[in-house]
Amino acid sequence: MAESKGALIAKSVQKHAGRAKEKLLQNLGKVDRTLDDIFEEHLQNFNRQHQQATRLQKEFNNYIRCIRAVQTASKSLMEAITEVYESGWSGHDLLYVQAQNMEMLWQDFSHKLGDQVLIPLNTYTNQFPEVRKKVEKRGRKLVDYDSQRHSFQNLQANAAKRRDDVKVTKGREQLEEAKRTYEVLNSELHDELPALYDSRVLFYVNNLQTLFSAEQLFHAESSKVFAELEAITDKLANDCQRGSYSKKAIANNVPQTNNANVNSHNGNAPSPTNTVQTPPSPALNGDGPPKVAPEAPVATSAPVAPEAPADTPPDSPAPEAPARQNSEDKTNDEHNDKKVEELYDIPVGTSSPVAPEKLNNNGEERPVVEPKREPRDKDGDNKPEGASRTDEVYDIPVGATLAGLPAGTLYRVRATYRYTREDSDELSFDVGDVIRVVEYDDPDEQEEGWLMGIKETTNEKGMFPANFTRPI
Repeated sequence: MAESKGALIAKSVQKHAGRAKEKLLQNLGKVDRTLDDIFEEHLQNFNRQHQQATRLQKEFNNYIRCIRAVQTASKSLMEAITEVYESGWSGHDLLYVQAQNMEMLWQDFSHKLGDQVLIPLNTYTNQFPEVRKKVEKRGRKLVDYDSQRHSFQNLQANAAKRRDDVKVTKGREQLEEAKRTYEVLNSELHDELPALYDSRVLFYVNNLQTLFSAEQLFHAESSKVFAELEAITDKLANDCQRGSYSKKAIANNVPQTNNANVNSHNGNAPSPTNTVQTPPSPALNGDGPPKVAPEAPVATSAPVAPEAPADTPPDSPAPEAPARQNSEDKTNDEHNDKKVEELYDIPVGTSSPVAPEKLNNNGEERPVVEPKREPRDKDGDNKPEGASRTDEVYDIPVGATLAGLPAGTLYRVRATYRYTREDSDELSFDVGDVIRVVEYDDPDEQEEGWLMGIKETTNEKGMFPANFTRPI
């Protein structure tokens, strides 16, 4: 057994040595070689086909890995989105369903690429190594054939001199065997190589169609899912614009109890501004109807300024903007005044106690201003026709500086509280802002407790509550 194995090794070494010697002689041009141009063309096509298939397999394997990585990333992203999308928002359940659909699409897409595209491509490229081995074997047998051919030629040349027919006969047999072995392999490759090269067209058609179809289906179905997700978020945006998810809107929707009084004398409901007014403290004199001090309306809907100037006591609440009343409220107030006169018999010359807030800095009672009463002369008649319209509409407060004012300015005031406008024709200001009081464009539009002014810092013009300011 050892001798047999050693003989095989020696024979193999002898073959490799003989082939190396033959190739060297062929490269040096000492001996000729058998050429087959058709086979060489087939071999070039095979090498190019093998190279292209190997590259396609490499790039597609990389693509599959990327797809699976994106699949994992998409799953994590959808999980984060469903976690962010709160359960109380509209479309939460639909969004969860669409996220699951997206995950299933990724799974189907990945499996289809692996099973229907990658596996056939691997099978296609796996045949090239086998064909490559056969081509290399054919090359070795060709060298053996050329080597035997050259040896037989040498034997024939020497046999003419030595007349050694036995060696010539043996050489001829070896040549025939080498030729037969080579021609069998060469014939097979002449059939296989062109067939393999031509098969590339049909394979690529099927493989690429499967790839493109899977891509098209995945992107079409995923676009539908994203369209549904976009519709869900659009509905959420619309609900948000309507204030459905605003804490401020939810707080405003909580029922509130308003201290709205119904006048027990005339049965009228409170004005639309939900203003609760304290009854006036009439101070009668002997010359005319009682003068009513400016009422301090409490508007439940009017803003309250959170800031106060430095000279305002910290415990004193900010005033509330006077309610803008209509003509019906004024009629009701006049009716109430008459009722007070009828119910109470107040002696002439008796003054009612003065509230502390109605005293000025010197301890004296502030002058009482009768709102919007027709001015009269000493005899009780109306003023002449040429009287100033401003004097009829505006009452200049005590302490207001009238000198050195810009044209059209009645007097100036400084904001003691912040006010944020509630209508487009109102004026917003902060504590300390200086406002020039001007005439109304239409004096008939003046409302009790409200002034028309221009803020000096911005030149904005609008109505503002007088009790949020003080004259300067």
